[in-house]
Amino acid sequence: MRRFEREKKLINSWVFSTTWGARVLMAIVICLLAVGASLADGRKHKLSRDLDALKGKRNGATVDVIIQFSQTPTDIQHQKVRNKGGVLKTKLDVIKGAHYFVPVESLLALADDPDVAHISPNRPLSGTSTSTLDYTPESVNAQVAWQQWGLDGTGVGVAVIDSGVTAVGDLYWWIPSNQTYGSRVVYSQNFVPGTTDTSDQYGHGTHVAGIIASEGWFSTGSNFTHTFKGIAPNANIINLRVLDQNGVGTDSSVIAAIQTAISLKSTYNIRVINLSLGRQVYESYTLDPLCQAVEAAWNAGIVVLAAAGNQGRNYGAGTEGYGTIAAPGNDPYVITVGVMKTANTPTRIDDTIASYSSKGPTAYDYVLKPDIVAPGNQVVSTLAPNAPLLSTPTDVYLSEYANSTTTNTSSGGNTKNNKKNSTSGSSTLTTNTISSSYMRLSGTSMATPVVSGAAVLLLQQNPNLTPDQVKARLMKTASKNLPAYSSVTDPTAGITYTDYYDIFTIGAGYLDIAAALSSNDLADAPAVSPTAVFDPTTQSVYLVTGQGVVWGDSSAWATSLVWGTNVFVNGTAVLWGSSVCWGSSTSAGFGVVWGAGVVWGDTSNQANSTALSVLLGGEN
Repeated sequence: MRRFEREKKLINSWVFSTTWGARVLMAIVICLLAVGASLADGRKHKLSRDLDALKGKRNGATVDVIIQFSQTPTDIQHQKVRNKGGVLKTKLDVIKGAHYFVPVESLLALADDPDVAHISPNRPLSGTSTSTLDYTPESVNAQVAWQQWGLDGTGVGVAVIDSGVTAVGDLYWWIPSNQTYGSRVVYSQNFVPGTTDTSDQYGHGTHVAGIIASEGWFSTGSNFTHTFKGIAPNANIINLRVLDQNGVGTDSSVIAAIQTAISLKSTYNIRVINLSLGRQVYESYTLDPLCQAVEAAWNAGIVVLAAAGNQGRNYGAGTEGYGTIAAPGNDPYVITVGVMKTANTPTRIDDTIASYSSKGPTAYDYVLKPDIVAPGNQVVSTLAPNAPLLSTPTDVYLSEYANSTTTNTSSGGNTKNNKKNSTSGSSTLTTNTISSSYMRLSGTSMATPVVSGAAVLLLQQNPNLTPDQVKARLMKTASKNLPAYSSVTDPTAGITYTDYYDIFTIGAGYLDIAAALSSNDLADAPAVSPTAVFDPTTQSVYLVTGQGVVWGDSSAWATSLVWGTNVFVNGTAVLWGSSVCWGSSTSAGFGVVWGAGVVWGDTSNQANSTALSVLLGGEN
């Protein structure tokens, strides 16, 4: 497996400017690296830090863990765990590991086993949801793909690893000439313990699938003013359910789903995995089992998209939202996506970053994230029947896309209803009638499938593209034409959030599908996201790429071309602003970012409740 951090020779490095704003940035990154050094010994320990705190305690208790081995475990390794009171739950060969229940008192003995590489909890995670899809395709120039290139995702499979996907009408193919139709959800499997149901019992996964591949049948026709169409409206969906009816899952379920996607790659031409979910980063991506799984998929030839997270407003550690990227979006190989707002217009000129979009660098490894940003605020997409997420803040009214109070609910669409309350024929609808086909959600969960759809279109255009080539091309062609900063005031809390359009906020820029399809650039090396590194001899901060990484191999992939020239400082224009978004230059505030979950909240559900608020309300 490729390891960016093991490549010792520096091929390319980018020095931050020494203007005042960048000097403060440098001071903060110094603090980051200093804290990281103090964790070096912990990294070498086989027990993750959150498990290390349990050793020797709670005799008789068991803990749910993922054990990674130096080689793919056989019955011999599984039996050794059983001999210490463990119970094998799921084999996770894709990461050379497995999911077990083990007694707490056996942790030290298991860590002493020379075959064991790392032990971590089976950590919980959740969907990272929080522009309206009616203007999302226009904002990223998707219509050029449909009209000029004739691309719609045909033949390409996308694994949606989420809360399940219900095969609603907009996810059907339909041939009007002979009135034949069928579902484009071509495979479904459940990984949630205690059930075999693969349908969406939460509402998140169906919404995500619609952003990728909705055909918009239930908003198409003479009676509708707008069609809610996905980015790749004829792609096939592989439904791998890992989140329960509350939108919660675990590492082991996601890893098992990724393992299944890899095994089904040839059968369903799975070229893309969408992970609109995440959790806190607890350790280096080189140890994190979730990151190891996404790298395995990447190495198998599958493009992996991961949500950045919705913690950009989390100022609890004095970092103004920096250092809050979620796992597995912290992995340098995957494409990590932040969220933009479309301002409810089809043009890009008034689009701005959502203040809740998580920012880099990543915890422990200081990887430059996100990689790209895309529309994802207040997105209208497909509604799963009886989804618990459906509530007043997410309601979509028929008046928003119908031009008459008398609407034919099957107009322009297929005759296969979406199994909620759709009926054929005409019915009289009042202006406050709630749609039975669509709902509205916000977050990086919604931005991620936009980029997944873009990857599908690129792969349909050129099936020979590798995941690294897809990532590099999307990043290089992303629009760099963004403002220096933008502000938004939360009307409820009265708090004003200011975002600077730096490299840790918008990555390589704003997704532009038309530009990506028009490019012929082919990266010939890994497109690993760079790392921020402090050089104590020069008191400077660099972006570092390793030997054999595309950013360092060719002038065509120079950092200034991929990330633009204005993301840090451009001559006399200090884009960090006079207040500088990193806050204090002391290590006291920023150090807690890498602590025991301060940024993400304590053992209460503070972080989850914040994410849910974003999911339902979004941002104006």
